[in-house]
Amino acid sequence: MKRKLALLVLASAVTFSCVLSGCGKNKSANDNDAASDSSDADMSQQSITLINSKSEVSDQISELASAYRSETGVTVNVINIPSGVDAQATVKGLYLSDQMPDIISCEAASFSNWDGLLVDMSSEQWVGRTDAEYVDTTYGTIGFPYATEAIGLAYNADILEKAEIDASTLTSPDAYREAFKKIDSMKHDLGLIAVVGYATEPENLGWSAGNHIFGNYLDAGLERSDTTYIDLLNNGGQLDDDRLSAFSDFVGLIQKYSDPELLTEGTYDEQLKRFACGKYAFVTQGSWIGATLTGNNAEDYEVAGKFKVGMAPFAFQDGIDTILTSPPSWWAVPKEGNSEAAKAFLQWCSENAGQEILVEKAGFVSPFSDCSYVADDPFAPVIASYINSGKTSSWHWMNMKEGLGSNSLCYIFNSYAKNEYDAEGFASALKEAAATYYEN
Repeated sequence: MKRKLALLVLASAVTFSCVLSGCGKNKSANDNDAASDSSDADMSQQSITLINSKSEVSDQISELASAYRSETGVTVNVINIPSGVDAQATVKGLYLSDQMPDIISCEAASFSNWDGLLVDMSSEQWVGRTDAEYVDTTYGTIGFPYATEAIGLAYNADILEKAEIDASTLTSPDAYREAFKKIDSMKHDLGLIAVVGYATEPENLGWSAGNHIFGNYLDAGLERSDTTYIDLLNNGGQLDDDRLSAFSDFVGLIQKYSDPELLTEGTYDEQLKRFACGKYAFVTQGSWIGATLTGNNAEDYEVAGKFKVGMAPFAFQDGIDTILTSPPSWWAVPKEGNSEAAKAFLQWCSENAGQEILVEKAGFVSPFSDCSYVADDPFAPVIASYINSGKTSSWHWMNMKEGLGSNSLCYIFNSYAKNEYDAEGFASALKEAAATYYEN
């Protein structure tokens, strides 16, 4: 297994060396890690290490670790993976250097990297209180869900109200075309930089266009169990021509009304800050940005009037009325680590004290049926409304061949944004890139 991982991580070793340095199980991984107590009698039994791949809630995960230490005496050292850094490559590097964390973060496609190396948690108490656990047909329940998130076109509801646009009608390309045109004509009066904040910079934001936006091609408007387009993709990288053509046209429409200063070279932080400041009517990010509206960008959001938010479907075909929802990733427990202590921590996270922090502080929508906490997050009621009305599709982009979105497709999105393709050329380039990636 280590020979296989060595080949996979070789190309990434230099890039991620700064993340890996000093990340042993008995060390603090960075400034946000829970502090270790040198007086602990046996650190191998009194500490565990957790990979946090969601950098936007690093402070809240550190608070989670601190609360657990206060209650149990067990230190949780948190390795925070910066936005844009490949978490799986980081974990592979730690594994090869015999510094494997006790809890790692995996997206759906990432579990195959660890075949047979993860603990089956089927008998854990928390499993009976959720339907969002990750279950492998061979290895059992190997993923602990810590959040439910959503992908669509997030919007500033106050802006849409001022423009007299009913967000519930945004279920077709024509409806979006008229809405974008109207908002654009009122841009100055509404105090907007642009109608849409869309960013395609591939090196650090490749996951956004390559995974999340492309994920709408795979699932938008479908029943949660419908795997038509992910099955086609995983059969040699095939894409459906009609659906892809409509998707390409819609991405072009978004680009037309996007902030040119952000579109091709802008950063994630710039995208979120300008939305928080009320400078975009729409933004191409998911519900996780709610944590920044009440966290890092809270002051900007306050000045902008703490506007109401919503999320509209990525309606590139008539009648698409769903957003995509799923756990964004799962926590998994490697067999070779302090697995009993890791499982105890996850059980605690599923219970009252852990859920209070994950929901009320981190702003996550809980995947656990008995959770009584409601996130102080502007997107939490939005997701709940879609879920309660049955208007959600799944996240099958996580079942793509690993790295397809962030290592390949995202560059095609960036080229399209730079006007290097028309819509037809963009569709053709996506087809060629997907087929080549699967062939190789």
